[in-house]
Amino acid sequence: MTDLKACCEASKLRNVATYIQSGNVLFEAAETDLVKLVRKLERALSETFCPYQARIVLCSHAKLRRIVEKAPKGFGSQPQKYRYDVIYLKEPLTASAAIKSVTTKSGVDAAFIGPDVLYFSRLIARASQSHLARIVALPIYQDMTIRNWNTTIKILALMDTRAQSNLDLESVT
Repeated sequence: MTDLKACCEASKLRNVATYIQSGNVLFEAAETDLVKLVRKLERALSETFCPYQARIVLCSHAKLRRIVEKAPKGFGSQPQKYRYDVIYLKEPLTASAAIKSVTTKSGVDAAFIGPDVLYFSRLIARASQSHLARIVALPIYQDMTIRNWNTTIKILALMDTRAQSNLDLESVT
């Protein structure tokens, strides 16, 4: 994560901070064209971490807030019974297209379309039967990244705290 932070700082991002060991980076950027910013960061990450071919999902503060606010009713409310995840989608992949490839196990899994994401829950007692792990074997997975609900909520809280300091932040996962 130290090298990831250094790569982002070398890419002229400001107030760079990483969160846990899963590639989450909070930063502010002068670039307002998010497509250009994604390309720039993917190129920098690929060059820094050769032979890695970087593919990132960039999520603005406003977008992350919308993702949390638009979660299905009750999503995340029973952590003792269910595991909750958010499947972030890399543009141009849409949630309606992605849901066609994401299978669920009846009585175990549930998947819901959200704003540029899929919400996925699975019954803890039957987690070994969940189809979530199957997603990583799909070709479409190259245009996704998965974060658990707790991580999503924590990153939003970190962005909220930074926004109180009038920072315009982005998150890359």
